[in-house]
Amino acid sequence: MLVLSRKQEEAVVVGKTNDVGGLLKITVLEIKQGRVRLGFEVAGDVPVHRWEVWERIQSERLAGTLS
Repeated sequence: MLVLSRKQEEAVVVGKTNDVGGLLKITVLEIKQGRVRLGFEVAGDVPVHRWEVWERIQSERLAGTLS
């Protein structure tokens, strides 16, 4: 796991440097009362989910293929 520290309004970019359309930019929007608000910028055809939602989608997908 890569661990990075960012301050408010700082960002991290995920993706290949030669594929601008496939980049995911994550910006720290606000840090308040132990909570962090993040902004995600990515191409419209790339899904972005909270981890627990992604896990549910995967479970449902797996259950659908096993039935």
